[in-house]
Amino acid sequence: MRVLVAEDDPGLRSVIERGLVEAGYVVDAVDNGPDALAYLAAYDYVVAILDWRMPGRTGVEIVRELRRQKSTLPVLMLTARDAPSDRVEGLDAGADDYLVKPFDFGELLARLRALRRRSPETRTDTLSFGDLEVDSLAWSVTVGGEPVSLTKTELRILELLLQRAPAVVSRSSIAIHAWQDEADAVGSNTIDVHIARLRAKLSEANLRIETVRGTGYRLLEADR
Repeated sequence: MRVLVAEDDPGLRSVIERGLVEAGYVVDAVDNGPDALAYLAAYDYVVAILDWRMPGRTGVEIVRELRRQKSTLPVLMLTARDAPSDRVEGLDAGADDYLVKPFDFGELLARLRALRRRSPETRTDTLSFGDLEVDSLAWSVTVGGEPVSLTKTELRILELLLQRAPAVVSRSSIAIHAWQDEADAVGSNTIDVHIARLRAKLSEANLRIETVRGTGYRLLEADR
């Protein structure tokens, strides 16, 4: 689950990035508006966190541009401006939520979860396939009601395969979704190792992860 953080305060940006990574997200962090727009054009994000005031383009300008492009990406606006008129301006521009600095990081995580629930692509907490269930917000996996322990990276891979099933998911898509630096995964056997571990941990589930040679992987019903 990839998140964009655009915040020009280096200390706050570092705190948010570190906290989100610890919470299981893959994070791209930038300090100005033009870079934020470039990343938004290059990657698919589950949520964007935008500072109101940034060099180059403000968060309000960016969210207006996103909505002009018909993007439904959930956007959380960060700002020190807490007057009702400021909140109205940000929300009318197309932001989905608004958080005033300083804020509690636990509240930030809760607001991200709420935005993901409202998103068209992730509006349900639970993804299922046969007897497998994944709660992507609680980071829990069960097979036939029994818990299965997965690492955060394994869970991110499984979530992507579930969302796209039965379509083939490319190795590059898996790398972007599950790793902070996708080049580290694409240029090695890292993805194959994680897929092998997933297969082993999900051996009791009524599914199989099929390798599509030269392309990627897909999730199918088990041949039983």
